[in-house]
Amino acid sequence: MAKRDYYEILGVAKNASDDEIKKAYRKLAMKYHPDRNPGKEAEEKFKEAKEAYEVLSDEQKRGAYDRFGHAGVDPNSGMGAGMGSAGFADAFGDIFGEIFGGGRRGGGPQVYRGADLKYSLDITLEQAANGFDTEIRVPSWETCDTCHGSGAKPGTSPKTCHTCNGVGTVRMQQGFFSVQQTCPTCHGTGKEITDPCTACDGVGRIRKNKTLQVKIPAGIDDGMRIRSSGNGEPGVNGGPPGDLYVEIHLKPHNIFQRDGDDLHCELTIPFTTAALGGNLEVPTLSGKGEISIPEGTQSGKLFRLRGKGIRGVRGSYPGDLYCHISVETPVRLSDEQKKILRQFEASLEQGGAKHSPNSKSWTDRVKNFFS
Repeated sequence: MAKRDYYEILGVAKNASDDEIKKAYRKLAMKYHPDRNPGKEAEEKFKEAKEAYEVLSDEQKRGAYDRFGHAGVDPNSGMGAGMGSAGFADAFGDIFGEIFGGGRRGGGPQVYRGADLKYSLDITLEQAANGFDTEIRVPSWETCDTCHGSGAKPGTSPKTCHTCNGVGTVRMQQGFFSVQQTCPTCHGTGKEITDPCTACDGVGRIRKNKTLQVKIPAGIDDGMRIRSSGNGEPGVNGGPPGDLYVEIHLKPHNIFQRDGDDLHCELTIPFTTAALGGNLEVPTLSGKGEISIPEGTQSGKLFRLRGKGIRGVRGSYPGDLYCHISVETPVRLSDEQKKILRQFEASLEQGGAKHSPNSKSWTDRVKNFFS
């Protein structure tokens, strides 16, 4: 298949200027770059545009192409021009930076956002349910009073970095690729400190602690985070500071376990109450509650108190409290008590399955299994 005309590929006229050709190529490269638009078709169009730009961006090769067409730049044809790549490398370096965020136009040192900080805060279940205000102490930075933030020893001043000439970045040329990187000497500041301040070791800042007021909203749950904007690490070269994230951790509670907006607790009752029934007081986060225990209640029975859970941060209504019944067997019985229980057991046996339906059902299933 015959090759397409290079001017047609880039969508420019034959008398297009170098800037117009470069602009057209950059537009196509951004559109069809494999990292942005994966697929065989996009890859072929990207290669096609790259080949066209390699020729039309070079004055010698463009002249040969205008006179002889594709044969004029084909190295196998005997009349092909030398394949220089300086112009292509410059253009592709700019595009590479725009696609991957590595490029940066203009002079001056690079600006970096400060790092985020994380602070773990342990709170009680009651505090999580009701919310509260608290103070926390976090590490911070303040301008060094000795060097006034310059990082240089008093009486001296920072010098322009000899590696990047104060730009803060250096450009690495690797074949067709031109990659811009942070200067390894000044680390992006554009300045060198030959005689650092002894108070701050040339940093220009001194680490100190600061106290922050934090509002913990009612209903917050374990693992949730609260963001305090601008209270992270300071930026570099005037960059914005990072944020502080306060991560919540709930302390274990001696009665309740939280499950979202619901609460669960184990309620231990004597076997006499389980057998005869009665009313029991139940602890809740808002005070005392009460449940009615029916006769014949077994271990594992679940009772729900509506609205006695926690209203979540985004919830409109509070959750529920679930009470899990555990029937307690008496221990350390006296001989008289044991005698009474044996008499009681004998009286139950006269009723058979009437008094112990679960035991009778279990016994029957075991007999059927072995038979």
